[in-house]
Formats: sequence, C-alpha cells, structure tokens
Amino acid sequence: MPDSNMTRRDFLTSAFSTALAATLASSSIDTQKAEAAPVKKKPNLVVILFDDLGCKDLNCLGAKDLLTPNIDKLANEGTVLRNWYSTSPMCSPARASLLTGRSPIRCGVPDLSHPLPVREITLADILKKEGYATGITGKWHLGDAPDRVPNSRGFDYFYGFTAGCVDYYSHRYYWGEPHIVNYHDLWRNREEIFEDGEYLTERIGDEACQFIAHHRNDPFFLYVPFNAVHYPMHAPKKYVERFPHLDKERQMYAAMLSAADDAVGKIVNMLEKSGVRENTMIVLSGDNGATRERRAGLNQKVPTAGVNLPYRGFKFSDFDGGMHVPGLVNWPGKIPAGQVSDELVLITDVLPTFAKLIGAQIPTDRTIDGFDFWPVVTENAHSKHEYLCWADGPQLAVRYGKWKLVLNGVLHNGTQDGDRPLAGDDAVFLSDLSDNPGETVNRASQYPEVVDQLKTYVQNWRKSVEEM
Repeated sequence: MPDSNMTRRDFLTSAFSTALAATLASSSIDTQKAEAAPVKKKPNLVVILFDDLGCKDLNCLGAKDLLTPNIDKLANEGTVLRNWYSTSPMCSPARASLLTGRSPIRCGVPDLSHPLPVREITLADILKKEGYATGITGKWHLGDAPDRVPNSRGFDYFYGFTAGCVDYYSHRYYWGEPHIVNYHDLWRNREEIFEDGEYLTERIGDEACQFIAHHRNDPFFLYVPFNAVHYPMHAPKKYVERFPHLDKERQMYAAMLSAADDAVGKIVNMLEKSGVRENTMIVLSGDNGATRERRAGLNQKVPTAGVNLPYRGFKFSDFDGGMHVPGLVNWPGKIPAGQVSDELVLITDVLPTFAKLIGAQIPTDRTIDGFDFWPVVTENAHSKHEYLCWADGPQLAVRYGKWKLVLNGVLHNGTQDGDRPLAGDDAVFLSDLSDNPGETVNRASQYPEVVDQLKTYVQNWRKSVEEM
C-alpha cells in the first residue's frame, strides 16, 4: 500500500526561453531590427516497449498472419535495426538496463527477484533535470516500495502496475501463490485506482495520449511499456474476431498484439494532433523473446503462440531467441525512412543516445555500458560495440561479429530437458551467424581459437560488471 505521507507530484510545466538571433556587434546596428530567433524546443522522446513479443512477430519483420499496420508504418517511415538486442532474456533486467544504460548485473537487477537499487540513476532522472516532463504508462516491474516506484525514480506521472504481470481486466496479480497473496495492482502516481473491466492495453494507450496532450507545450519523455503480449492471454472479442483463421493460441496472441498496435496508432495520432510529431523521436523495442512457459498456454500445455524463428531458444535463453528482439527508431526528417541497419545495437544505448541528443550529462560516477547510436541510424556509422555479452544464471554468451558463443546454454523451449543447460560438447556452443542465425550447428571443434578468444571476452566482461 502507498505511504499516506507521500503525495502526487505536479507535472512539469516549464518551457525553454527564447534566445536572441544575434548579439549586436556595435551601437550602429538598429536595435529595433534585431529579431529573436525561433524557440528551439528540445525534442520529445518516446519509448514503446513490448513484453514477451516474438522476435519476428511483426509484419515488417516477416510475420504473415498478424496485423501490425501502425508499427509497420513507424518502421517504413523510420529505421529498422535488425541486430537490436536486449541485455537479458527476461523482463526486469531488460527494463533496468533500458532506464540506466547499464548491464543488468552492474545495475543490480540480474534476474526477476531484484528491484532497481535506489543508488541507480534513471533516464527519467536525467531528462527531468533538463526540464522534461516525464511519464510512464504501463508495466514497471522494478520495485513496489515507496522509494522504488516510478514517482521516486524520476517520473512525474505514473499510470500502470508494478508487478511482472496482472490480469488485463481485474488488474490483479494472481501468480504469487503460495508465497504471495493475490493482490490488486493498478496505480495513478501513488494512489491505488480501480478500473475493473477496463482492458488494460487500451487504458495504457489512452493514458499515454492524455500525457501527450497535457504536455504538448513542454519537452516530454514518455515511456510506454505495454504488458502485451505477456500472459494472461486476454483480449476483447473485437480484436479476436480479426483473426478467424488462426488456431486458438495464435488467435489470442494476434488479438493482444493487434490491440497494442491500435494503441500505438493512437499515440502517433495524438502526437500529430498535438502538433509535436515532427519534433518527436520514437524508439520501439521488445524486452525479450516469446515464451514457452506453461502458464501462457492452454490447459497447462506448452504455449505455441509466439514465434522466434529463425532464432533458437525462448524467453530466459541466452541463445538469440531469448534476446534478439524487434527494434526500430523513427523521427520524421531526422532519421532516414525505409532504412535497415545490421549494426549491433543494445537496449542500453537508449540512455546515452537521448542524453547526447539533448546535450544532457550522463552520470560520470559509474560505468555506462551503452553507446550513442545516433550516428548508426543517421550516418551509417559502425556500432561502437565491439562485442555484446550476456550472463543469466549458468548461461554466458557473447556475440562478436559473425560469431556467437553460448556457454551452458539453456533453450527454455518447454520440453522436459529444456530448462537444463546443454551438456557434453554443446555446453560450449559456437555459431557462425552469417550462415546459421538459428544457432543449430556447433562450430566449436572447428574453431578452437575463436572459442578461446570469445571465452576470454565474456569472462573478463563478467568480472568487470560484477565489480559495478
């Protein structure tokens, strides 16, 4: 329950002052002819995040049986990053990295059981200091104590829930038994609110639109972490009926994604209606790949709805199916339309990119693992990431160029052995992604020198992040 002594924060309403067009060079200049330059408003920044979305489950990424026209429009009018990775194959660590620019271990959220430490500085903290109105509508999942909820982590406005998932209509968390009693989890700032029967995906989109309308005259940062398409598998009939040809599981998954896509369309329309679309950068990402958790399927059977192909593995796996996620960026007139980039980009890159874009100082008292990706999408520059590393439980993984090494990899594919690390020779699994993106052929015995090099990279990296 919220602390009764803690009250709702006011929205930021400050605006940036107008600068003179030029300094008068001498007293002979007619001062009445000196004109003020147009106000140079800092760009609005929007991050849209999807939950448990299959790595290829958008039309623009190849899905043929789904409907995602609004996301596809953002992709077609922006840049798709085909090698966009999350820092983790699970929810909380990925979100922590997005908001801190730091790896999950370094920022203190290595798995689902850790809230974001109070010591961490968030993207919202940074942007708020720069005069931004900051809002989040959707899933938080980084702590529910009074000093760890969004209103204590740099966000002026919060609408949503703090747990890993809730029922889409009752907004209750039902997955804690026997250790945690079921509870209601829907908030506006620090106040618990009740909207029983309202479909949460639609409400998240509507609240995002209201935030935009309220702050059309301010620079704003809006974070929209949908809980779609995470279980429980719920959607109104009107969305389900869009997919009569699909089997029951895929039909519900498609309906949930379609509802979220409609919400994305509403958000973009509100940006246009508010007159700020041309001054708004949008980043859209997944947090991890599709899941094979039984509680997401029908009748306690392994779910089959989300598709990660051609990648191997699922949510919780350090094979690419776990964290090679959809990623795109869009800003009319600033980011090229119809462009596709194969450069390596990590979800940690959002924070330094936004900070550099607006001239904000990133924290200098800690390691920031992300890099500014702006030159990648505007100048066709190479990524500053020489290699990418992951650590999840027993799993270690590293991608370097075309090579991907997974140590003690776990597929999490819903089979009896799927939750166990691969054994024997496959405990050290080297893939050449240039001809085998599905990581099905182990090249470790053919390229022992590559294995040694990548082992050194990932082991040294793990030591560095554990040192904070």
